[in-house]
Amino acid sequence: MKLHDLSPADGSRKNRKRIGRGPGSGLGKTAGRGHKGQRSRAGFSRRRGFEGGQMPLLRRVPKRGFTNIFRIEYEIVNLAGLADWKGAVTPELLAEKGRVRPGRPVKILGQGEIKKKLKVSAHKFSATARRKIEAAGGSCEVLES
Repeated sequence: MKLHDLSPADGSRKNRKRIGRGPGSGLGKTAGRGHKGQRSRAGFSRRRGFEGGQMPLLRRVPKRGFTNIFRIEYEIVNLAGLADWKGAVTPELLAEKGRVRPGRPVKILGQGEIKKKLKVSAHKFSATARRKIEAAGGSCEVLES
C-alpha cells in the first residue's frame, strides 16, 4: 500500500448540507430557520442567560449578603506543621519555607501535637494552640498586624 492508495473509510465523509437552494432540496426558502423572529436572522448569537426578552433568572432572583471590606484573611498554620520545626517560628521564616504566602498575617491553630519548646511569633493564636505551645514549655508572641 502506498500513500496514493489511502482514502477515508466508506461513510466516514459526508458532503455538507447546502441549505437555501430551492424547494426541491427540502431546505429552501427559510433554510431550516422557521419563520421570522430573531433566530431566523443572519448574525444572531444569543448571549449567556438570554431568555427571549423575559427577565433573566439572574436578574429575577434577589441579591443576598454582602462583602465585609474590613475582613482580615489569615494564613493558617497548624501545630502539626510546626512539629519538625527547629528554633524560633516567625511569619517571615514560614514564608521563606513556603508554608504561608509572604506579606499576609498568620494565625496558629491547635490541630496536632507539639513536643518541643518553641518561641512562636504570629499575628493570632487559637486558645488551643496557645495552651499546647505553653504546655510544651514554649512561648507565644502576638505581632501587630
